[in-house]
Formats: sequence, C-alpha cells, structure tokens
Amino acid sequence: MTGLTLEPILRHAGIDLADALVIRHAYVEEHEDSGLRGIHADSTDAEILAYTNNQSANSRNFPATPPRFWIVFVREGGDRARLWSVMENRGEVSNDGVRRVFDLVESDSLSDLRRRLVIGWRLPRRWWMYGAAAASYPVMEIADAEPIPFPGFDRLVLDYSRLQAVMRDHRYASWRTALSSVVGIYLITDTRDGRQYVGKADGAESVRQRWSVYAINGHGGNVELRGLDPSTFRYSVLRVFDPSTPTSEIDAAESHFKRALDSRRHGLNRN
Repeated sequence: MTGLTLEPILRHAGIDLADALVIRHAYVEEHEDSGLRGIHADSTDAEILAYTNNQSANSRNFPATPPRFWIVFVREGGDRARLWSVMENRGEVSNDGVRRVFDLVESDSLSDLRRRLVIGWRLPRRWWMYGAAAASYPVMEIADAEPIPFPGFDRLVLDYSRLQAVMRDHRYASWRTALSSVVGIYLITDTRDGRQYVGKADGAESVRQRWSVYAINGHGGNVELRGLDPSTFRYSVLRVFDPSTPTSEIDAAESHFKRALDSRRHGLNRN
C-alpha cells in the first residue's frame, strides 16, 4: 500500500476533508477524563457507539462544533489503527456542562472497508483530529473481506444500497449464486408510502439476472417504477421455483400475490 493515503479514500467516498473528524480509540478500562467505562477487544458495536457519542464538554478536549462525519478507528497495536465505522453526526442531544452526547447514525460511507482498512497513526497522543490533518496518514493494509453468509430466501430483505452491494461485492458471492439458481416471484416495496410492486423472474431469467437490472437503473424497465426514487425501495422474495418450472405455474403465482397484496388497486402494478 506504499504511497496510498487516507485522503483519496475519503474523497472517493464523497467525504469532504473539511467535514470530517478522524478518531482513533484505544482499548482502556475507563475513559481517562470521566471515569466512564472504556472499550476492549470484545466490545460490541453498541458499546463502541456509546463510547463514541459521549464526549467531553470541554472544547480543549473535543471540538465545540464537531463535523458531520466521524471516521472512527480502533487502535490495534503500535501505530496501526483499523477502521470501525463512519458515523454521521446529527447533532448534540444533551450537555450537562461536563459531558456531551451526540446523535450518531452509521453512514454507508466506507461500508465496504469496515474492519478492513488499516492506517498508520503518526501521533500516538492525539486520539482525534480533523480530516485535513489525517489526510496524509498512510494506508498500511486493506484486508480481504470476510464473506457474508446467505440468510436464506425466507429472510432475504434488501434495501437499494444493499441490493447494489450484493450484485457487485465479492463478500456476497454466495448470495449471487443462490439468486442465480432460482426463478420466482419477488416484491418491491416503496417504504415512503408502502406501495408494493409484485414482479417475476422466469424462463431463462433468474432472480439474480432480474435484480441486477434493478441495481443498475432502479426501475428494471418497469413503467410503474420509472420516475420513482429507488433509494427507498425494499426488495424481498415471495416464492422461488426451480428454473425448469413451467411458465404458466409462475404466472399463476404472480397473479395470486397481486390479488393477495392488492398491488393493482393500491400498489404499483398496472396489470
């Protein structure tokens, strides 16, 4: 990774250096300025989040107006720091004059590099800095991603960003294999208003092939979905069939679900 620094990685993720706070947590028994419990190697994501969103009210210890994006690393020995997550700061929710609590929401930014990206941390006594100060920090490693196990068709529910990841990210290879092996009936729900669209993949077109088109353009060529923002779509599978199943049987199942969900009158199906 010689020559690669943190700056182009943040810029590629759409994070402005001026709007970024880079944090490196260390494993400690308790927070040094508050006595609050620290984090350790087995801390859960919830515990790390609680540790992150609770900060000193003293502006010498933490920015009075922290930026929107917090890029959070955890120290893993020497000068190495491994990415935990990127959090979006939605603002301060409490301040008792000693401690401030922030509303932090996990961002999709750098999601494919969580627990994989390792940078060199040059100033061991500094645990936070603005994005511009950390921009030149070297990337020391980008580890291979752990595969994500396929949850099964009955538990498969994807938002649009996850659908796109499933279709391109090598961590989801087993998901693509499973979706390639079946045809069937699927459901798209627009979570803004609850309207639903019942669709099918049949003949020579697997569910993976059908969904890969949605991942590209959001509407899959369906007139009913054109002009809608796919970022609020949710995808799930209603029923799967072996690819050798007669088309007439799949058509009947599709009609059944359209009637059962009333997706013609109150949804997004036109026929």
